[in-house]
Amino acid sequence: MQKRMLGNSGLAVSAIGFGCMGLNFSYSHALSDDASIRLIRDAFDRGVTLFDTAEVYGPFTNEALVGKALAPVRDQVVIATKFGFDIDPATGQNKGLNSRPEHIRAVAEASLKRLGVEVIDLLYQHRVDPQVPIEDVAGAVKDLIAEGKVRHFGLSEPGAQTVRRAHAVQPVSALQNEYSLWTRGPETNGILGACKELGIGLVAYSPLGKGFLTGAMNKDTALGDNDFRKNLPRFSPEAMAANQALVDLLKDIAASKQATPAQIALAWLLAREPWIVPIPGTTKLHRLEENLGAVDVGLSDSDLATIESAAANIRIEGERYPPQLMATTGR
Repeated sequence: MQKRMLGNSGLAVSAIGFGCMGLNFSYSHALSDDASIRLIRDAFDRGVTLFDTAEVYGPFTNEALVGKALAPVRDQVVIATKFGFDIDPATGQNKGLNSRPEHIRAVAEASLKRLGVEVIDLLYQHRVDPQVPIEDVAGAVKDLIAEGKVRHFGLSEPGAQTVRRAHAVQPVSALQNEYSLWTRGPETNGILGACKELGIGLVAYSPLGKGFLTGAMNKDTALGDNDFRKNLPRFSPEAMAANQALVDLLKDIAASKQATPAQIALAWLLAREPWIVPIPGTTKLHRLEENLGAVDVGLSDSDLATIESAAANIRIEGERYPPQLMATTGR
């Protein structure tokens, strides 16, 4: 597995990481604990060193899974987790955003225990809290870094100016934003520009469009009641039918490369910048191996130009989140 540096942070990770959320949260096909742990270890055995989780996944249970799975190889991996929500420890109810400094500290301490580690490699603010100045958030994480409880600071789905303000207090190592051929906001909202300007890595979540870009879904796909995609405008049958053109493009390129649509989607991201690291998730070993195979798919300048030209003529239908969730991004 190739390695990549997340900007100027000094944090080296596998070129493709593993998003652990879907193992037991948000989709209708949760794995058992044993199967989840086995898949995480399978990922490590195949060269993955970046594993992404969060307190809200479960809540809490995903961190415990990740910690248990990676305990035997703790010193060889980078574990990323996130704070930013106000979750009742007794009921698991998410009461909204909370990035008050004292809450950040409490969440970090709880995450350390669930993960079974002495230090969190990369700690993200999951969503920007408009009630708390980002300088206070960055200051709280700076204190945790000084105490040796956190190594690197990250932000998820912030606005570009928020990144600059945070970075002035505590250098930001990585931004985690949704980015794929299906979701290209970072190219126009200043995020990629801020990363390049400040030397910050970009960890791209949902690089396969939450499964759509694999080609395994279409307008007739039935989503389970517990599948969070059922609430996303882009996964309505009408939107999926309209967006099939993008999957067809990926299939055409894949056929010429003896690859799969998923591999082309990931290879495209890897070709964008050397400091971009996608973190696809899966519950299947063969999909994990397929995703990791993307590092060996070479896209020439001509291939990239073909993709760019064809994608420019495809209008993506549907927002990626419903309005209330979209409102929490780009702050």
